Amino acid sequence: MPTPWYSIRRPTAQASGNAVAAAPEILIYKDIGENWWSEDPVTAAKFREDLNALSAAEITVRILSMGGSVPDGLGIYNALKAHPAKITTINDGVAASIASLIFMAGDVRIAAANSMLMIHAPWSYASGNAEQLRDAADALDAWAAAMASSYAEATGKSKDEVIALLTDGKDHYWTADEALADGYATQIGDAIPAAAMARARDDLQARIAALKATAAAPASPNSPAAAAAKPSENPEMTTPASTPAAADLEAVKAKAVAEALAADKTRREAIAQAAAKHIGVQGMTDLLKTLQDDSSITVEAAGLKILAKLADGAGPIAGQHTVETTDDEVDKRRGAIVAALMVRAGVASPEVRASIAGNPFRGESLMDLAKASLDRAGYDYRGRDKMEIVAAAFTQSTSDFPILLENAMHKTLQAAYAIAADTWRRFCAVGSVSDFRDHPRYRTAALANLQALNELGEFVNGTIPDGEKSRVRIGTKGMLINLSRQAVVNDDLGAFIGLANSLGRATARTIESDVYAFLALNAGLGPTMDDGYTLFHANHANISTGAALSAAAIDADRVAMASQKGVGANADYLDLRPQVLLVPIGLGGTARVINGAEYDPDTANKLQRPNVVRGLFSDVVDTPRLSGTRRYLFADPANAPVLEV
Repeated sequence: MPTPWYSIRRPTAQASGNAVAAAPEILIYKDIGENWWSEDPVTAAKFREDLNALSAAEITVRILSMGGSVPDGLGIYNALKAHPAKITTINDGVAASIASLIFMAGDVRIAAANSMLMIHAPWSYASGNAEQLRDAADALDAWAAAMASSYAEATGKSKDEVIALLTDGKDHYWTADEALADGYATQIGDAIPAAAMARARDDLQARIAALKATAAAPASPNSPAAAAAKPSENPEMTTPASTPAAADLEAVKAKAVAEALAADKTRREAIAQAAAKHIGVQGMTDLLKTLQDDSSITVEAAGLKILAKLADGAGPIAGQHTVETTDDEVDKRRGAIVAALMVRAGVASPEVRASIAGNPFRGESLMDLAKASLDRAGYDYRGRDKMEIVAAAFTQSTSDFPILLENAMHKTLQAAYAIAADTWRRFCAVGSVSDFRDHPRYRTAALANLQALNELGEFVNGTIPDGEKSRVRIGTKGMLINLSRQAVVNDDLGAFIGLANSLGRATARTIESDVYAFLALNAGLGPTMDDGYTLFHANHANISTGAALSAAAIDADRVAMASQKGVGANADYLDLRPQVLLVPIGLGGTARVINGAEYDPDTANKLQRPNVVRGLFSDVVDTPRLSGTRRYLFADPANAPVLEV
């Protein structure tokens, strides 16, 4: 007979005074779903069966549990929510882990004044290959999502807020007062005396003892034992409706022993599997024997002890500790050679130049490095001319000479790209895509303004309008640099380091040029959008009068930008404010004067009229890549991006 983890107490008519109105109590006072490895486990299905047999108008569920099986707990929660009776859940001391979710099933949730509620993410102990472990993680995420819906429904919190509690890896505790304040409990009950808790905890053991006593009694139809085998009216427990005959007692005992041995065998094998990959750890063999021999230790508990053993001697994750990483000899050598090359070429950073003093490759020529690479590859180059040596350094499969040159070129190119001056970053957003297909960019439509409650006390259903869609696509540009054997023989660093430096600058310059070429399409009105109009168009309400650059003209531009509306029938004002002013190089000086002047520089007769657009722009960008008198006003690209690189 599997060990039950819940019991049902049905008050008698004498105890309650009204057998119909009396509320039965379900006590969950152990680990939920215990003995999951048994051939006939006590599961949520059995709980639902017993629950549905209760026809009372009210049912009380008393909880004193550290948790247990998540699937069983979800099943119990759903069974309680589906039952037509009014459900009152009472936290008699601790409702932790999945037991806290069962506590949420109550229409009334009472937390004893000295009780504790604990919520955390579902966890498990898994072994297997990478895919199996990912499947286990996905299952835990699905359980967390299912649990979050129940906590959110009970407390009124958002599901995202609850998901945060179930995914941060921490145990979250609430006292009774805190549980009430956060909506997990609906009221606080009297503190449960310690003695009462102990009596309640022993209820299940009393039931087991009663079953054993009944099974051992002689089978006489009129005997006290036979009477005890009838459905119990004992308010403390329910007992089986029939008693096994004495002749069957040995068979019952034999089956129980066989079940126990099989369960223990399964437990020992699972613990051995959990420790198998770590058996070489000092002391793990002894720990494994201890865990297997202690029948009270479950597989889950053994897994935690194995993990704790692996963590012996390690510092706390959040504590102060030092992690040291070291390069192997090959990486150190290559790094030193690349640094020496960049110093010789005059493109090294100050930090690299400062470290060159102790570099063993300082001053070596390209031919010296080619020979050193062949030496390491075990290639005998003696007696060969320089052209043959260089050719061998490039073509020998174990030679790292090409890798050294490639690393030096990459570092040079990246350094040159990083320091190249550009202006596009000041008014463009930066994005990324995963491939070369068209990728959508959406501008969502506005919802209608919120409406007041109608006469029935209901909100009006809102509609979700269609938005706007645009597309981005990336291309590929590049250039080849040919490195000849003669360049290596002549030790011509400029042939590849110098060219790599120029290539990095050319890369940055190419992006700069492409951005302005994109903006200059359609006579400066930008690219044609999916709606058939140019980026800047009267239909998009983003073109002003075109007056010459002045404080008054910029103020008119400001008004036009703030007056733009969103997409859809419910569109409201975007109220965008300009942050960047982009002008041709010839208007840069005038633009900065207008933006910085205290008084309006365009006022006739030099009257002291305050400048209404002073400091309007946080950045004024001027570029020779624009011509004419057209100006562009951009909002902060982080808030309202227009162009994306």
